Amino acid sequence: MLDEYLIIHKSILPDYFDKVLQAKRLLENGTVKEVSQAVKLAGISRSTYYKYKDFILEPNQETAGRKAVITVTLSHEAGVLSQLLSCISALHCSVLTITQTLPIHQKASVTMALDVSQLENDIQHLIHCMKDVSGAENPRLIAIE
Repeated sequence: MLDEYLIIHKSILPDYFDKVLQAKRLLENGTVKEVSQAVKLAGISRSTYYKYKDFILEPNQETAGRKAVITVTLSHEAGVLSQLLSCISALHCSVLTITQTLPIHQKASVTMALDVSQLENDIQHLIHCMKDVSGAENPRLIAIE
């Protein structure tokens, strides 16, 4: 999964990538409350913001590699979440937050924020471990900090 990412110096990228980050920062720090306000201040269109917002991450040197947000779909069967949490624990990660939707068509979506600072392998190994859990489908890394 991490082989899908690159680290690129922003000086070679079009300026709208930096403006997307600017809009994200305005929303995150509460300077503005609406996307329309953020994109207006950043000088980009809403469509540009929505097209790139989930694909542009800004590294944070103080917390680099400490937190990851992962989503996974679970079958509505007893013990699936427990097995998933055991997998996470076995790799020396801990759950910071967890949110689970109500099951629809016997599937529930789970979003977890994990402390991965003690992870002995890379995030890709964690994702593969989660895929091996019976009843867990499509684990995806949403963000890492």
